[in-house]
Amino acid sequence: MRAGKISKLPAMFVFFAVIGIGAPAFAARQAASSGAAAKPSTAKKAPTKTRVMRRRRARPRAQAAPTPARISQIQTALAAQGAYKGQPNGKWDGATVQAMRDFQASHGLTATGKLDALSLQKLGLGSEIAGRAAPLPATQPQSTTPSAQQQQTP
Repeated sequence: MRAGKISKLPAMFVFFAVIGIGAPAFAARQAASSGAAAKPSTAKKAPTKTRVMRRRRARPRAQAAPTPARISQIQTALAAQGAYKGQPNGKWDGATVQAMRDFQASHGLTATGKLDALSLQKLGLGSEIAGRAAPLPATQPQSTTPSAQQQQTP
C-alpha cells in the first residue's frame, strides 16, 4: 500500500459512518471490541408475537382396507353374479379372492383378485364414472364454405 492512501475497507466504514447508515452497527462493533458496553437505545421495541406452528395430521399412505360390512356387500354381489359360493362372512379370504378373479376374468377385466374401481362398478357397487375420463367441452361443427352461409341467410 502506498503512503497517503487509505485501503478500501476502512474507507467504506468511514463513509457509512459519516452518512449514518452503518453508524449504529459500527458503534456497536467498536464498543464490543473495546470492551465497553453499548448504551441501550431509548426507543421502545414492538412486542414480538410468537407464532404457534401446528403439525398437520399425517395422511395414510395406502388405501384403507374395506370394512367387514363392505366385504359382505361385495360377497353378496359376487354370489348374485354366480362367482361366489357360500355365505357372506365379511372376511376377505381365499374363496373371495378366487371369486373376484373369476368375476374379473368373465367381464374382461384384469384378473387380479383385488378390489378396484372398475370391478366394483361392474358389480354395481361402485361409482358410475369410475375409469372414465373427464368430459370434453361440447363443440358445434362450423361450416366454412361460402355456399352454406349463403343458403342460411334469406
